[in-house]
Amino acid sequence: MRCPYCGSLDTQVKDSRPTEDSSSIRRRRVCPDCAGRFTTFERVQLRELMVVKKSGRRVAFEREKLTRSVEVALRKRAVDPERVERMINGIVRQLESQGEAEVTTDRVGELVMEGLRSLDDVAYVRFASVYKNFREARDFGAIVDELAGDENSDDKTRSEKAKREPVSGGA
Repeated sequence: MRCPYCGSLDTQVKDSRPTEDSSSIRRRRVCPDCAGRFTTFERVQLRELMVVKKSGRRVAFEREKLTRSVEVALRKRAVDPERVERMINGIVRQLESQGEAEVTTDRVGELVMEGLRSLDDVAYVRFASVYKNFREARDFGAIVDELAGDENSDDKTRSEKAKREPVSGGA
């Protein structure tokens, strides 16, 4: 593995361990030339994916690009990095296991929106504003109203369930 600091090809692994969800191996490395330390991750890749852009152009799928776009949406939001990593792993697994070597940008965007919706409402709205190319304030209002509608239906479901469940007596 090439050293990101000096470019040396002779780096050494000092520590290896699986990540919490065991979907990858985290390796701590050191460069003997410059003494730089860095971390790499080893992950299973089921297939080479190509992303079909809206223009029709095809480019190789880059997990790092997906991660960066999610991180931009989550900037300054208090979301556990492990949850973010699990979400990204899930998206990549879904894309790789769909059986197709090509995936559209629309499919990737929809999967990211689903994941962000369950992680953080603000990040969801941020990502949606770019992904759906919001042009006016009312575009934001529509998606916020959609989120509020989902929360209200969740609240109704919870309150209806609570009405049906017997209240247990305490000590």
